[in-house]
Amino acid sequence: MAGPLAGVRIVEMAGIGPGPFAAMMLADHGAEVIRVDRPGPQPPEPVLGRSRRSLVVNLKSAEGVAVVRDLVRSADGLIEGLRPGVMERLGLGPEVLLADNPRLVYGRMTGWGQDGPYAAAAGHDINYIALAGALHAFGRAGEKPTPPINLVGDFGGGGMLLAFALVAALLHARQTGEGQVIDCAMTEGAALLMAMIWGLRGLGAWEDRRGVNLLDTGAHFYDTYECADGSHVAIGSIEPQFYAELRRLAGIADDPAFDAQMDRARWPELKERMAAIFRTRTRAEWCALMEGTDVCFAPVLSMAEAPGHPHNRHRGTFGEVAGMVQPMPAPRYSRTPTARPSPAPRPGADGAAILAALGYGPERVEALRAAGAIG
Repeated sequence: MAGPLAGVRIVEMAGIGPGPFAAMMLADHGAEVIRVDRPGPQPPEPVLGRSRRSLVVNLKSAEGVAVVRDLVRSADGLIEGLRPGVMERLGLGPEVLLADNPRLVYGRMTGWGQDGPYAAAAGHDINYIALAGALHAFGRAGEKPTPPINLVGDFGGGGMLLAFALVAALLHARQTGEGQVIDCAMTEGAALLMAMIWGLRGLGAWEDRRGVNLLDTGAHFYDTYECADGSHVAIGSIEPQFYAELRRLAGIADDPAFDAQMDRARWPELKERMAAIFRTRTRAEWCALMEGTDVCFAPVLSMAEAPGHPHNRHRGTFGEVAGMVQPMPAPRYSRTPTARPSPAPRPGADGAAILAALGYGPERVEALRAAGAIG
């Protein structure tokens, strides 16, 4: 394995969304991730499931549970995303696994957290960010809240935060020999991602209304605009020098209506005027004029377009793995560069090798398979 986490072993209890994303991040950065899959059809995770090995285990079998316990004894960390109490009922709760392996970092990923009035309820990203006070802020003035796909709860406030917490706790375990349990709740992660906005609100610089603030499409200099060909560009000219460059290149440097940049009362009118200006040229024409300048400008690219943009090609932002275009590991390291991701494994593809490394002989493996404990 290559990357700064080479030598770290993580056991991932198969799930969907944020748990696999956390495991993908750790694998991207060099950790060995072994995914414990369940028997039967699994939801496809062709990108989130990359760079793993897979073992199929029947967790309803006492022999299967024993296999997982043996596997976790050799691990530095574990990721699970089941409802609170499920791992305990399986016989794989933190008390059991930390008794087996006191250095283990036991990462728990849920929407609401391990306790509280909502803890046992089902939910999805849209629910978690709603309760966190985040969803209310997403959308345009006069319109209903618009969920930003499932990036804020599942991935930013969930999987990415869990990956960070695992690395933090692994550092502590290496220093002290003490493992611990991580209670990672997407609701709390989504709230944390809003930290700067809470700060602005505390200073009186953010209104609790959609589409009227500096960063939520309220301002005429921080928004997307449609071009003559129906495509869009993104403008983020907040600082005075960047705003001056926007005015110069848009041909409004001498228009006094645009002088009072931060006059919120003028923003709706100026947005309409900016929209009319951007509709006069195609996206390609605006790119030729503004791309690479200090306007803080970028074309709004589709997923089909983004991999082909010259900057993304130069940086290697996207690549192809097993015929599928996907984002490559980020960020970059000067001393411990990451390896190119490998394709997501077929469930159970590595079972024999994983068990052999644990000391299971061929006869024992075959007996477990005959008993239905492993796939």
